[in-house]
Amino acid sequence: MRVVIAEDNALLREGLVLLLTSAGHQVVAAAGSGPEILPALVEHRPDAAVLDVRMPPGFRDEGLRAALAARERLPGLPVLVLSQYVEESYAAELLGGGASGVGYLLKDRVGRVDEFLDALDRVASGGTALDPEVVTELMTRRRDSPLDSLTPREREVLALMAEGHDNTTIAKALVVTERAVSKHIGNIFLKLGLPPGDTGHRRVLAVLAYLSNT
Repeated sequence: MRVVIAEDNALLREGLVLLLTSAGHQVVAAAGSGPEILPALVEHRPDAAVLDVRMPPGFRDEGLRAALAARERLPGLPVLVLSQYVEESYAAELLGGGASGVGYLLKDRVGRVDEFLDALDRVASGGTALDPEVVTELMTRRRDSPLDSLTPREREVLALMAEGHDNTTIAKALVVTERAVSKHIGNIFLKLGLPPGDTGHRRVLAVLAYLSNT
């Protein structure tokens, strides 16, 4: 996989390069500031991008803005955004900009190598990967939303969907059958009023509904 990374901290940037290279990926560019990101993405057209939210010069949301701009120029570009803290508005904006092939992780997750690489693979394959802590934050802050009609088990299933897990992984995590997971997901789609159609697309719509009702 060809990857562009953007991280202003030189130590973490080099760590990401080493980690990805060791995992068999090719880092084709490493940006150290916000203005460097979009040109690098447009030039190299990578298979995925790993971007810090806050980059120089303003240390606000330069990485996120670059990610959104890049996905306009390169539709479908898989983007995994890293953040120091849980800022659910960033996650909602990123997912709302296209939903497929996007992820939002806390930087601490990079230290859990297998989890980080698994999230990157899911994003590169067109899936989503939300940090579990972000999901927890969203769940505790949400009030008076259409999701209130979901049962506790359905909420657990939707939270795991938001993290990017497939039915098999969800079944193992909840110690239930895949058939039971499929039934719960069907109930979620029904209660959220999601129209019949492509299951993958409806999963994305369910995650967006989850984020938009925080």
